Amino acid sequence: MTADSPQQPDSPSLAALEITEAECRRCGTLIAGLDGRYACPVCGWVNHWSEGHEALPTGSDDPDSSNRLS
Repeated sequence: MTADSPQQPDSPSLAALEITEAECRRCGTLIAGLDGRYACPVCGWVNHWSEGHEALPTGSDDPDSSNRLS
């Protein structure tokens, strides 16, 4: 790898991530998340993974999946 090349060329672009905001459904705190997935730091509420705006990547999409211990 050279100084001019990116460190992780296979990683998704950060520009593709959308920062979204919503009110916590439990305590009403304004929270921010990525692509419609939220976790409230005040009360611990987390929305279901299926409520996000995009499909989650699969395990095979993980560039490090072949490096995991068996």
